[in-house]
Amino acid sequence: MFLTQNLLEALESLTSNKLRSGLTMLGIVIGVGAVIAMLSVGQGATATISGSISSIGTNLIFIIGSTNEEITIRRPLTLEDAEAIGDPLNAPSILETSVMYSLSRIKVSASGETVTMAVTAVTPTYDEIRNLEMAEGEFISETQMNGRASVAVLGVTTAENLFGTSEGLIGETVRLQGQPFRIIGIQASKGGSGFSDADDVLYVPYSTAVSRLAQRSGEAPNRVDMIVASAVSASAVPDASEEIRQILRTRHHTDIGKDDFTLMTQEDFLSLTSQIMGVLTIFLGGIAAISLLVGGIGIMNIMLVSVTERTREIGLRKALGARRRDILIQFLTESATLSVFGGLIGIALGAGLAFLVGQIATATGNAFTPVVGIDSVLLATLFSAAVGLFFGIYPASRAAGLEPVEALRYE
Repeated sequence: MFLTQNLLEALESLTSNKLRSGLTMLGIVIGVGAVIAMLSVGQGATATISGSISSIGTNLIFIIGSTNEEITIRRPLTLEDAEAIGDPLNAPSILETSVMYSLSRIKVSASGETVTMAVTAVTPTYDEIRNLEMAEGEFISETQMNGRASVAVLGVTTAENLFGTSEGLIGETVRLQGQPFRIIGIQASKGGSGFSDADDVLYVPYSTAVSRLAQRSGEAPNRVDMIVASAVSASAVPDASEEIRQILRTRHHTDIGKDDFTLMTQEDFLSLTSQIMGVLTIFLGGIAAISLLVGGIGIMNIMLVSVTERTREIGLRKALGARRRDILIQFLTESATLSVFGGLIGIALGAGLAFLVGQIATATGNAFTPVVGIDSVLLATLFSAAVGLFFGIYPASRAAGLEPVEALRYE
């Protein structure tokens, strides 16, 4: 038989039992739809996170304390370390540096409202290195840093939580642990995602935080949580990283392989993010693919019922000269048609679900765009067709193996 004739006969057979065929396809539809939706959401989330990481700059290097438990002597990162790294004589590949020190659970109050949040102590170059934009006012200056001024820069979310607005707040006062700080700037909105809100921040000068807010008994003077360095260009990041390692090894008196610090570049963050999201997407896609397995079993079950119902038809075809191969191809075509049509409907359903998830995420302030890639569509289509063929082999073989005389005598 020709393929076209087989396809037409398969469609005729399936449409003669529309409800049964529709219910059989349902398992494939749900499985393919779930796979497409999961892969699309995963790819969209990966693209959004990668874009956020890329937006902070391609030439940044983050230095934090090492978590290697084999290192017995650990020297904390200090403001002096940052100044040494920023010295062009020591590190010609470094453009500038800044530090970050986080003070957790600080009570911040204004206009009768009180919130408990983390306050970030930074140096004046932090806004340039991190590409921070100001909606109003200005960022912390060198004069304020040297004078230990009680000034603060607020994010949009922090300002709205305290004042109910993020406009016209320059010169207003917020209290940190009961101490007054004058607002000098409001950071432009950057948006938030998941559990992290980039607008829920409050910056103060590092010198002020150390002298007035931090409880540093027993800690090294001028300790910092992180040093952020910017290389002169993206291509200079490897050289800048090596210069930083040499400087800190000399200052901390550590040997190669026993560094008490860790360097992270943008490429490291992107690679880690891609790896995590890739594993998560495969895991979720694998769970969704179980539905395809269930749908395949449903196809095999219905095809076995179809073989039983059409035993006399099969016997008649074989008596009229139909070969074993013809019967086999006929039933395989039916099962493949069921799964392919189910797969096409599932692709549309999955794309719709992915779009819906994107709209819900946008409505909740965590905007990202699901990506329905051609690779996902091809994978789902080929996989659904393979499921139909695989689970149709046994019923088709059983039909092809019927003896004409016995089949014609079947009641």
